[in-house]
Amino acid sequence: MISFFISLIFRIIYLIILIVVLLSWIPVYDEKKEPLASLVKVYNYIMTPFKAIIPPIGMIDISPLVAFIVLQLLEQLIIRILLSFGL
Repeated sequence: MISFFISLIFRIIYLIILIVVLLSWIPVYDEKKEPLASLVKVYNYIMTPFKAIIPPIGMIDISPLVAFIVLQLLEQLIIRILLSFGL
């Protein structure tokens, strides 16, 4: 049961990252208006460690891609540990 909620939290994080990345391609959106402002705050909180380690390559920022991979590995590790304890 706990593993389900952990998985759900990670899915929400993936969705937030995907939404903000896709909206960054649209030049007209205003990230200061709600609900986008809240999504951008969560996105920045999650992405700060990745952006500090991974510099952009030219005009392309690959940190969201790396974040997806690292977060999926972390999710799988947490889920396996929880399932091994029967949670």
